[in-house]
Amino acid sequence: MENDTVEYFSGAHFAALKSGELELLGAGLTGEDLAAVPEHWLSYPAPPASAHTALALLYTFFTAAALLGNGLVIFIFSTTKSLRTSSNLLILQLSVLDFIMMAKAPIFIYNSAMKGFALGNAGCQVFALMGAYSGIGAGMTNACIAYDRHSTITRPLDGRLSRGKVLLMMAFVWIYATPWALLPLFKIWGRYVPEGYLTSCTFDYLTNTFDTKLFVACIFTCSYVFPMSMIIYFYSGIVKQVFAHEAALREQAKKMNVESLRANQSSGAESAEIRIAKAALTVCFLFVASWTPYGVMALIGAFGDQALLTPGVTMIPAVACKAVACIDPWVYAISHPKYRQELQKRMPWLQIDEPDDTASTATTNTAPTAPA
Repeated sequence: MENDTVEYFSGAHFAALKSGELELLGAGLTGEDLAAVPEHWLSYPAPPASAHTALALLYTFFTAAALLGNGLVIFIFSTTKSLRTSSNLLILQLSVLDFIMMAKAPIFIYNSAMKGFALGNAGCQVFALMGAYSGIGAGMTNACIAYDRHSTITRPLDGRLSRGKVLLMMAFVWIYATPWALLPLFKIWGRYVPEGYLTSCTFDYLTNTFDTKLFVACIFTCSYVFPMSMIIYFYSGIVKQVFAHEAALREQAKKMNVESLRANQSSGAESAEIRIAKAALTVCFLFVASWTPYGVMALIGAFGDQALLTPGVTMIPAVACKAVACIDPWVYAISHPKYRQELQKRMPWLQIDEPDDTASTATTNTAPTAPA
């Protein structure tokens, strides 16, 4: 048995453990599949079967929640005329991108069930390509949603985006993501490689070359720094506008010698508007919180101490960025009043209690998610 094990492990990366006591990541891979694995991972022992099983179960849950939640959002928003507004087109696109993000999860689940790089380099390329489009696209779509909220709330009279402008923004998101998705696929700049337990794939951030480092720096800036900066800028503007509005109300109430002017405001419309803004802000916060660990990990791999990136550690950011894809639609389900009303009509067995009263009517005439 010992002799068989010694023959099984071959190559420089197995030299340290030729005793046969441990099985290393990538053991048994040959040819194109072995060449696709960064050498960094090949020096680590293979994870226990329980780790693969736990991740497979977790991804199965994420996939079910994401496909169901985003599927409902896509179905309701695309089939309900009152919800097919300019602003809601951005929500619809975010749900499509989140759906794509988790539609690739069966590749990961199968690899985990087989305890390794079972679908090989071909499955890896498909997995990473879908991840690039959905991840970069979701980031830029969140930035567009932040811009839409900012424009509508800070300029309530003329800030609503037209359908044509929103469609151009949506097309721009796909065009913007395309180079970053296709360049590594065709190995023009960068490449897609397995990571962690070799059950998921992403762009190469471990190969110690100038091209790799430059690619990581550029994709980090364009897919993370740019959308995050726009999100922070636009939501900061919303917060300042809200504070200014509240200060003006207090000052006016003081001049009129009354405690508050809230009774004279369209509180129902304002409430719906704020709820929608909070939902969008929550989704954008989830994007920042989930993709920040992944961005930091890529920077460490390219420019820092790669010894910090063990297979188990790198699976944590990968799980975090998948989790947001299944949380996003439920945030809208909880916070979007007109979406809840439509769910209540079509699926009364969900026991959703969303009143359809005069406040909703006011929202229809004033909120950015109402029909034009």
